[in-house]
Amino acid sequence: LGTVYTMSSAPSEAAAAAAEAAAAAAEAMAAPAAPLASELESSSSKRSKPDDQMSVDVPPPSTAGDAAAMAASAEAPMPTTSPAKPSGDHYTEEEAELKAAPSTSEQVRFALRFTLKGHTKAISACKFSPDGLWLATSSGDKTIKLWSAADGKYELTLAGHDQGVSDIAWSSDSKYLASASDDATIRLWEALTGRCLKTLKGHANYVFCVSFNPQSNLIVSGSFDESVRVWDVKTGKCLRILPAHSDPVSAVGFNRDGTLIVSGSYDGLVRIWDTATGQCLKTLIDDDNPPVSNVQFAPNSKYILACTLDSTIRLWSCATGKCAKLYKGHKNEKYCTFANFLTTVPGRQYIVCGSEDRKLYIWDLQTKEIVQTLEGHTDVVLGSACHPTKCIIATSGLSSDRTVKLWFNTAKSETNPA
Repeated sequence: LGTVYTMSSAPSEAAAAAAEAAAAAAEAMAAPAAPLASELESSSSKRSKPDDQMSVDVPPPSTAGDAAAMAASAEAPMPTTSPAKPSGDHYTEEEAELKAAPSTSEQVRFALRFTLKGHTKAISACKFSPDGLWLATSSGDKTIKLWSAADGKYELTLAGHDQGVSDIAWSSDSKYLASASDDATIRLWEALTGRCLKTLKGHANYVFCVSFNPQSNLIVSGSFDESVRVWDVKTGKCLRILPAHSDPVSAVGFNRDGTLIVSGSYDGLVRIWDTATGQCLKTLIDDDNPPVSNVQFAPNSKYILACTLDSTIRLWSCATGKCAKLYKGHKNEKYCTFANFLTTVPGRQYIVCGSEDRKLYIWDLQTKEIVQTLEGHTDVVLGSACHPTKCIIATSGLSSDRTVKLWFNTAKSETNPA
């Protein structure tokens, strides 16, 4: 992290097996060439409920998978222009869902509780375990560290990568970690022992992002080689190669049932893929086409949150393919900062994202109002994560900072789980 690494090419164990599938899919899925908006440095240096309101909460399980619904909607052509909006208080169904509600900023008063030190280079990512017990951090110092989510106590270090680590992901049972590195590999770890179980090889350049599916039997990865790969966790073999983008892939993730994959890239595209077939079901793109630095599905899989290098966060509707909300005020022009949904504050939902002005910003999801900024880091706030059940936010800083901070919500609420 902070170093411009030379490009290396890793041997592909699954290349022969995947070549035929990749070739067949290439014509249908290949993205048009597009120049980078800015000169790219090394991988890890870039990393270096009322009914009339929008909700990202998980609804009751559906009998039909999200991929089937997405495929059905993809058959109908998307409108090229937005219909005229009715005047006054008359709203279409979509507009009614997005109608702003009063701000409740008194529910958000995060304060610094713990500062974690130990990494020797910039910290690229921080992720809470799904069971809420642990916080994992990755760094340009080639390591992953585990800390107690409750009090920030250091637990252990996972070491083995030959270059900086750009991203990490937890399995759903909180037993395993996957790490993406500039050494062009993904490693699968037994989290609480630090034992490396498998090394996944096949990408030809920095592996920049990684994620488990909800069943934790698949891993998806994105790379500076412009591809997205799907891996079998049990065997460590590459199952599918998606020639997804025409520039480095900055983020990947699964939806709530694992039937869909989302990817974002410096080519300015957000793409939604069918996990089973590798088919591109939908492409989301803004008119200005800014590089996409981070993407993820909302908890209910109805929306996609996308950060772009024009200091804007967009909330896209998967159903319509349109941008539903814009969040602004932070600075994000160079680094791939993480954005998150904060859903543990009683009765309200928020968007959280780090910023290049050394702050963390919190927006009200409905009103788009900035309700709080957290200050304390001495460099770019690159990583951020929200605890799965408690009102706790973790943040991490770049090279001049090298710390992780845990922020607890101090707002008084009878149901505040923090």
